[in-house]
Amino acid sequence: MPSVGRVASTPQVKTASLDESAWFCPQEVRILVADDDRGVCQLIQQSLARPSFRIEIAPSAAEAKEKLASQPYHLIILDYVLPGWEANEALEYIRQQQPDAAVIVITGYPSLEGVVSCLRARVYDYLTKPFDMQQLESVVHRCLQHKGLLRMTEEALLERLGAFIRERRKALGLTLAQMSERTGVSLGYLSQIELGKNSASIETLYRICLGFGIRMSELFAAIDRPEGS
Repeated sequence: MPSVGRVASTPQVKTASLDESAWFCPQEVRILVADDDRGVCQLIQQSLARPSFRIEIAPSAAEAKEKLASQPYHLIILDYVLPGWEANEALEYIRQQQPDAAVIVITGYPSLEGVVSCLRARVYDYLTKPFDMQQLESVVHRCLQHKGLLRMTEEALLERLGAFIRERRKALGLTLAQMSERTGVSLGYLSQIELGKNSASIETLYRICLGFGIRMSELFAAIDRPEGS
């Protein structure tokens, strides 16, 4: 929960730590940044720039309304205090014009009332200024993944799956041979899976999870997560 009070308004720049080579967008992602500070709009636009992103800015309420009414967006990054547009009115307008869009609210005037309003409007996240670009990129990353607009590459998925299985096995103090005996999966196959060089069938993953004493949902939750989240 953000603290209440006025805070500095300028986002801070930090280099992102996300491994972008492990993720891809299956389609063009349309993003609108609405903030009355044009410098903030441009900074966010530049920081989020990706080949698969089409990012537009709206430095005024009038321009934001016009863009929202004329074309669809997947994600809207909205300044909670936009002159000439009351926050609740803006959120309701977005809900009516862009019902499928996700909304991330940014504000230099955090308040309990604002947080509650955003929760009611089902805003994806609420960031207080100053925030660094790495933080915003991480939130955007999670949001797009949640909407199915950002997916892990097959190679990265296999590597992450293998790493999880290897680390879990070692944490239990098991050798590959012991894990093989416990699961009924061949030693060579297990080794290839841990190295991320071979995919595992659902049956094999089920056996591995039984060997670890965990549910398959725990395994999937562990690997299907952006870095930095």
